[in-house]
Amino acid sequence: MVTAVRTPLFVPANRPERFPKAAATEADAIILDLEDAVPASEKEAARTNLTTGFTEKPVIARINAVGTSWHPEDVMALRKLAPDAVMLPKAEAPGEIATLHTALGGSVPVIALIESARGLANARSIASTDGVVRLAFGSIDYCADLGCAHLKDVLLPVRSELVLASRLAGIAAPIDGVTAQLDNPAQTFEDACHARDLGMAGKLCIHPRQLAEIKRAFAPSLDEIEWARRVLASGDGAANVDGAMVDEPVRIRARTILASAQEADA
Repeated sequence: MVTAVRTPLFVPANRPERFPKAAATEADAIILDLEDAVPASEKEAARTNLTTGFTEKPVIARINAVGTSWHPEDVMALRKLAPDAVMLPKAEAPGEIATLHTALGGSVPVIALIESARGLANARSIASTDGVVRLAFGSIDYCADLGCAHLKDVLLPVRSELVLASRLAGIAAPIDGVTAQLDNPAQTFEDACHARDLGMAGKLCIHPRQLAEIKRAFAPSLDEIEWARRVLASGDGAANVDGAMVDEPVRIRARTILASAQEADA
């Protein structure tokens, strides 16, 4: 299910020889990209390469944005493909997303990629739109739209708003944007930890070497697991664990940690 995906890996749809290689990695979903990774001259060829038969992992198709000349044909291609989800870039208007969902027969889940000021302003409505199962953050495009720096403190309110919008709509926690630097595993890990701490539940990947660090960031540490076990062993009502007061909200957090640990081991 795409609602549980944490490490989706982008693959350019114009490079079909990479599809099985991507599926053989630690990624828990594959995003076949028709948008930014594909030159305009190869859009049509990329569209003909779309397939889900190369893997049993979820396959997500990122199509071109509404209003581009490629969007209508992308939608037609997806009607035949029936991917596990469609990712809509430059998601800004709930009505456009609803139209896309209907055009795909109402059965293909939508991941709305928030990449602009307008998209952020409408994030709560977008998250509540029929068919939307998750938000994702296109942080680089967002910074380009606003002319702001791609820094954690600058983007903190944006990530927090996407987490809040998702929670209010009752959908899965959002997926964070990419780390563009490919040769710095520590940076990837740090970025993923930041996203996790804010309540996000996954991170878009652009290279297989990023996967291990992202998985490590989102998996509970041994210290967290042991703490959660001590908390749940404290019984009901108020208790003292490691010198701190524990009650039901803390136990909810402990159960979440242990559930995440089980998912990581599965």
